[in-house]
Amino acid sequence: MQLAPRFSDSPNAWSKSITTVDGIDTHGALNCHSAQNNAYQVGVSEDKGTRRYMEDSHSFVIDYAGVRGQGFFAIFDGHAGKHAAEWCGGHFHEYLLDSLHASPNKTIPDILNETFHNVDSRLSRMCEESDGKIHSGCTAVTAFLRIEDADSKQSFLPPLPDIEASEMLVEDEDVDSIHTSGSESPKDSRKSKSRKSNGGSRIKRALKSLSSSSQSGLVTPRSTSPATLEHGLANGFSVIAPPAASRRVLYSANAGDARGVLCRAGKAVRLTYDHKGSDKQEAKRITDAGGFVMSGRVNGVLAVTRSLGDSSMKEFVVGSPYTTETELCEEDEFLILACDGLWDVAGDQQAVDLIREIPDAQEASKILLSYALNKSTTDNVTILVVRLRKEAERYPGLNTVLTHPVP
Repeated sequence: MQLAPRFSDSPNAWSKSITTVDGIDTHGALNCHSAQNNAYQVGVSEDKGTRRYMEDSHSFVIDYAGVRGQGFFAIFDGHAGKHAAEWCGGHFHEYLLDSLHASPNKTIPDILNETFHNVDSRLSRMCEESDGKIHSGCTAVTAFLRIEDADSKQSFLPPLPDIEASEMLVEDEDVDSIHTSGSESPKDSRKSKSRKSNGGSRIKRALKSLSSSSQSGLVTPRSTSPATLEHGLANGFSVIAPPAASRRVLYSANAGDARGVLCRAGKAVRLTYDHKGSDKQEAKRITDAGGFVMSGRVNGVLAVTRSLGDSSMKEFVVGSPYTTETELCEEDEFLILACDGLWDVAGDQQAVDLIREIPDAQEASKILLSYALNKSTTDNVTILVVRLRKEAERYPGLNTVLTHPVP
């Protein structure tokens, strides 16, 4: 039996408080900085702006999925209430981790697509179970910084335990959820079997084919030196330190108009796609499905054409994400994830230029927030900046810096 989701009493969306550990290990905790993280630095700033309530949430996980240097980052921009955004801020990373473990042979874009649909289905069930009281939706922009081999595998990882056996063990012990490294224990019970069995309508299966993806990056020969296993301090949690020559790949996925922008050698590279009613391709998809777009809004209501939640409009406002895959190089400086509260008043290159000379990620996020507020944005604003470390900073013990081709 799945537990009913719990929400904060405040009308404002709740994101877990940001904390910092003095050592290197965060033990997969949500929104927890590591003072000794050599791979990247994260900064988050938010403000409700001129709106009555704050309906945005954010999340990040250092050394995501138990691999040193990996990271998960996300922003969820709610509408028609806080519940969808608040729930995603606390649980999306868990669903992604479940999908990674359940389907280790799938490509990461396919995993992200699967996760978006699983989360979307969960929000629809929450609406049904609440008799329509939880009916909100949210746009989403997510990024997964993954450490991998040249063939997109992770040969340095030990084999995962048998998933079906794990599920049987969980059922026997009547445990709500499977505990996996790289994630906090989920508040809601979510077994893969139950989620798959609930995704069944023909409409939902058809919507899954709508996901679009583009790819960028290079395939570079990498070292096959063995990884090392580093043990955390609590509950047997362990982190794998991959070979220094492994490649870093940034996978992004978004639904709606929350946006991700990468700074490469000072130039803004957009990683996401704005799903809006004003987009001709999206408008055609909606009209082909029997809906209409009026004044840039789906059926005259929603300005975005893709989101998580919004179950009453799911026939038209789908949860299929746009995905990208980008191998990072030494010219990549930082990543900006932000809701439309920033992008309504700042262009991609403008945002990059504002913070390029700011080495501290938290200070950079504050600068972008202040800019949006000073430009009188009419929406909530949430900004997450990931300042990427150079190779010499990530591996200070190496005598020589590995060279990587630049796209």
